[in-house]
Amino acid sequence: MATYKELHGIAVKNSSTDPTASGEIFYNTTALPTGATGFKTVVSSAAWSSSSPMITARYAAGSGTQTAALASGGYNGSNSALTEEYNGIGFSAGGALPAASRGAGAAGTQTATIYAGGFESSNTGEAYTYNGTAWTGIPALNTARRSLTNNMAGTTTAAIVAGGLTGVIADSEEYNGSSWSEGNNLNTARADCAAGGIQTASFLAGGGAPSVTAGTELYDGTSWTAGGSLNTARKSVSGGGAQTAGIVFGGDTGSVSALTETFDGTSWTETADMATARHSGAPANQPGANSSTLVAGGVTDDYVSLTEEFNVSINTVTAAAWASGGNLGTARRNMSGAGIQTAGLAIGGYVPPGTPGIKTNTEEYDGASWTAGGALGNASYYGSGCGIQTAALNVDGSLSATAPYLSNSTEEYDGSSWTAGGNLNTSRFGSSSFGIQTAAITSGGSLHPSPPTTGAESYDGSSWTAANAMSNARYAAASAGILTAGLTAAGNNPTISATEEFDGTNWTAGGSMITARRNTIGSGVQTDALVFGGYAGSPSGIGNTEGYNGTSWSTRPSMGTARYSLASSQNAASPSTLAFGGATPGVTASTEEFTPETTAANVKTITTS
Repeated sequence: MATYKELHGIAVKNSSTDPTASGEIFYNTTALPTGATGFKTVVSSAAWSSSSPMITARYAAGSGTQTAALASGGYNGSNSALTEEYNGIGFSAGGALPAASRGAGAAGTQTATIYAGGFESSNTGEAYTYNGTAWTGIPALNTARRSLTNNMAGTTTAAIVAGGLTGVIADSEEYNGSSWSEGNNLNTARADCAAGGIQTASFLAGGGAPSVTAGTELYDGTSWTAGGSLNTARKSVSGGGAQTAGIVFGGDTGSVSALTETFDGTSWTETADMATARHSGAPANQPGANSSTLVAGGVTDDYVSLTEEFNVSINTVTAAAWASGGNLGTARRNMSGAGIQTAGLAIGGYVPPGTPGIKTNTEEYDGASWTAGGALGNASYYGSGCGIQTAALNVDGSLSATAPYLSNSTEEYDGSSWTAGGNLNTSRFGSSSFGIQTAAITSGGSLHPSPPTTGAESYDGSSWTAANAMSNARYAAASAGILTAGLTAAGNNPTISATEEFDGTNWTAGGSMITARRNTIGSGVQTDALVFGGYAGSPSGIGNTEGYNGTSWSTRPSMGTARYSLASSQNAASPSTLAFGGATPGVTASTEEFTPETTAANVKTITTS
């Protein structure tokens, strides 16, 4: 093993864990792999990581930063007026453009973006600014133009756009917050370039001119001069950053590209490739360092919604994702769930045309596989669950697969067996429950053949008491949280997107989901909740996942198996969760585990040579 002397007397810190400060050399005192030394350092690395998809697959104009980006307009078989906002985790809908268009340029921040040019039914010079809520028309470009993949840089009060197609053009225009004026021409006419920087210090790289070029041009506020060429010529390329810290990625080289290059103001250097090659992706192009950006959507062999983030960091980012877990012992749908990701509980459910169809089965999950748990006293179908694996509730749940379905039953689980709890005051099925065994609430549900109810009841570990009613009647909805900070979202009456938050006393309206759905499920806490799966018109259900931050919903990675009438571990502690069972439309035993984004330091073991 190496010694301190081998580092020439440099003071070295002893640590049992890996520090997160770059540039330190330290000695890790914990067990090491065979043949390794204990000397380590934290280093930076460049990498792309996947993130939540756009709501609508397309290519679009991009602006903003990695944690506050905007994808505007675009095309996926028809022109789009859609605006989507990215918060660093997922996408949500923004205000729509006044006119659907494609091939426009954009620059600025999420709350102050300029969008200009493009193609509607013909080339246009129309221009707009976005304030974080809505678009407002501003004076049009002097020259109508399209194919501005990313041919724009700057801000809403100091922007520059250059090149594009009306035929390939070389002219540039500057915006001062009130009008456009002609700038000097590019040295090489081109379209579908990457751009970055500010109005007085910008760059334009790559593009079609009309043939594909690797050339870079630099603007100083007056004139364009040649800069270092890209290592790989390409058009329909995306990028951003600053004139002295630029980045370009993807594009069309004759085939779609995943190549990424960074710029230091003089030369381009190849760095980590994107996971998914694409052209015309929407970038976060806000002027700044080239150490972080994102690309959203674009074109592979089809229009995609895929999003990736680029970081040069001492941390490795592992994106949020669903992964396969162990299958249930019995495939079923309309079961209840409780627990956490590593200690889940599957309760009851329905197996058509099983004998009997409605189950008393309980299964316990240990983070890898399911094993049989104690049987319910009553078979349960379309019930709801909450709590943890060793202290769970199963609420209502029909005893019959035929009318009238209704039940007022409650059962409590102690980790091995079920016992009867207090009965609900109102029989129902398909309610939504959240909380713990001794402090829970159930809301909504069907009163078949009567309409769904707004009614709610709270449980104290022995009896149910009427609680204030929701505004929206619903059943087969999703829920998350605890008695004093929970939510119910989506559901059937018919299919809705409404969210309501509960504070222990009152319900108040929350942000509406992006995708209305029913026969769905939720998990997490009120300010960090997930809703996933459900029925939204497709006979196989959906895999779509949305996350809630206490105010609004945004996209999250989709499940691998689309399904409805599924169950979850509820998990009123963290966004980590399980999704299991459900209909596809046949019943499935599939289990998936959701893990949110994580970061870890890049630690390198040092050889003493």
